[in-house]
Amino acid sequence: MKRKNILFISSWFPNKTEPTAGNFVQRHAEAVSLLNDVEVLHTVGIKNQKEKFVFEDQIINDVRILIIYFKNSKFSTLNFLRRMKAYKFGFQKMTKPDLVHANVMHNPLLFVVWLKKMYNIPFIITEHWTALQKDNLHKTPNLILKIARIIGNQAEFILPVSQNLLESLELIGIKTKKKVISNVVNTEVFNIKKNEISVPKFLHISNLIPRKKADRIIAVAKKLHDDGFKFTVELGGDGDFQNLQKQIENLNAENFIETFGELSYQQVAEKMQNSSCFILFSENETQGCVILESFACGIPVISTAVGGVPEFLQKDFGILIKKNNETDLYEAMKNLLENTIKIEKPEVMRNYVLSNFSRESIAKQFDEIYTKVLQ
Repeated sequence: MKRKNILFISSWFPNKTEPTAGNFVQRHAEAVSLLNDVEVLHTVGIKNQKEKFVFEDQIINDVRILIIYFKNSKFSTLNFLRRMKAYKFGFQKMTKPDLVHANVMHNPLLFVVWLKKMYNIPFIITEHWTALQKDNLHKTPNLILKIARIIGNQAEFILPVSQNLLESLELIGIKTKKKVISNVVNTEVFNIKKNEISVPKFLHISNLIPRKKADRIIAVAKKLHDDGFKFTVELGGDGDFQNLQKQIENLNAENFIETFGELSYQQVAEKMQNSSCFILFSENETQGCVILESFACGIPVISTAVGGVPEFLQKDFGILIKKNNETDLYEAMKNLLENTIKIEKPEVMRNYVLSNFSRESIAKQFDEIYTKVLQ
């Protein structure tokens, strides 16, 4: 089968100012590169940059990535125009694509709409954004929703990462054909390791923003420990873990709760492989990459039943709990420690990921859509 030229353009993508922003988009691009030729074009505004435009062109994991850093000003309209100009400069340096694979319907994707009108290049969209989820629509600005409608209704296909998000996009008036294609898991990195864990260990990894509720995990863990249960907890990620550390010290919980900072992809896998259970206590998730990564390592998950999470947390793969319900979290952790609930074998959890969310599986799912659009 002939390889297609696919150009990824995303509102979020890892760069020198935000190394983990949109890393799930990069993993999609790398998966797609198994069956097609992939390039990535991205633009980033830099406040104190002297030059108007700085080009960073590199190949990472067989994918060419061109990032253009433009000089940011205090005027949002000027910044938007500079971003569009940066995209035009960058596009001239790329292989002409058969199709654009866009991500996140924010205003940078208006460039993708322009490409379609100027060069008749079709585009599809993968959507990840919690701002477009039905639970959040009441607080998402109308301008963002309007831009999403404009972009979404020009696309050939929209591929939200969960059914919950798909239904939300229909609520805001996007009529384009839709199909759920989830986030991808590198199952070579995230795999089962038979590590001996003498004391049960709970793990939480995220960007540690307030809606992830890492501080409440600490509070529940402290209560559980005070009630006589023996376990450890590790929490961290690319966010403000220092305040979590202060909370731990104030609770005198340093002997069983630890924090850590930003991790590499490989280090995340190692943390999971050395854990007994992953905890996600979020107020909202479109899908939750860490859930699938945990399953790939054969690790069960305790998670709030929010957004797309219930679609992916299979029977006996862990425990679903109510949002913001610390009593539920306490009971779920307690049940796991006491082995009072059935948990599937690690190999069963991993096989679920291999069949549905591996790089090979996701590459095939995307390629079927590309072929349909280009027929």
